[in-house]
Amino acid sequence: MDYKRVLTVQDISCVGQCSLTVALPIISACGVETAVLPSAVLSTHTAGFSGFTFRDLTEDMPAIAAHWQKENLAFDAIYTGYLGSTEQIDYVKALFDTVLKAGGVRVVDPAMADNGKLYPLFDMAYVEAMKGLCGAADVVVPNLTEACFLTDTPYTEQYDRAYIDDVVAKLHALGAKTVVFTGVSFAAGRTGVLVSEDGAAQYYEHPKRQNSCHGTGDIYASAFVGALVRGKSAVDAARIAADYTVACIDTTAKLDNHWYGAAFEPVLGELIDLLK
Repeated sequence: MDYKRVLTVQDISCVGQCSLTVALPIISACGVETAVLPSAVLSTHTAGFSGFTFRDLTEDMPAIAAHWQKENLAFDAIYTGYLGSTEQIDYVKALFDTVLKAGGVRVVDPAMADNGKLYPLFDMAYVEAMKGLCGAADVVVPNLTEACFLTDTPYTEQYDRAYIDDVVAKLHALGAKTVVFTGVSFAAGRTGVLVSEDGAAQYYEHPKRQNSCHGTGDIYASAFVGALVRGKSAVDAARIAADYTVACIDTTAKLDNHWYGAAFEPVLGELIDLLK
């Protein structure tokens, strides 16, 4: 039996259905052992909650990595989400070199921006550091805003295929081997994901949902990683992750006052079925 182990590096928002509280159960549901390296602990996520607590775990990261090396622990894939500082980005680069198995996969979700703006507390120095991390990745999973920041491309919500192809080419120029470009829309009422690798691109789309949910990017990236490590191609993993994320959004729409995240748990069985 081929039993893989993934390390995911991102924060824990104790309540809010995002980051590690999404990545751990979703990748595990894919049948993959999931190890975690928390970059910070928050009482809740930062979108819509006030007075949340925050503890930075940057200083703990090198000691954790050193212990893994002492124990000869290694991972088949490393998947990064929200990282709180350029220092943490440097630590992740070191993990790529020290605890990733030969031939292991480096997946970077450059979780730093949306809707044309950087997240609070991030600046252009962070963007420059993230460019370096994406350049060291095998797979990058950006949304449109993140892709524009990474490639110094003016952000616009009105674009054509040539615009997207240009951004994708620039992402490859950073060093990323495979680009999984989420939230790409070429027609009204439709959205999807464009996968570019080995000089070819494939696009998978579905009807755009009117309701949006916090944390769907984390759900998507986690499902993608789980499927990819299970042996699916990047294109198939992207399709599975898209279908699962849509199911999560549709399930959430049926709930009353579930504003803080996407209800991914009730449809984990659908993700498992999609993998078969």
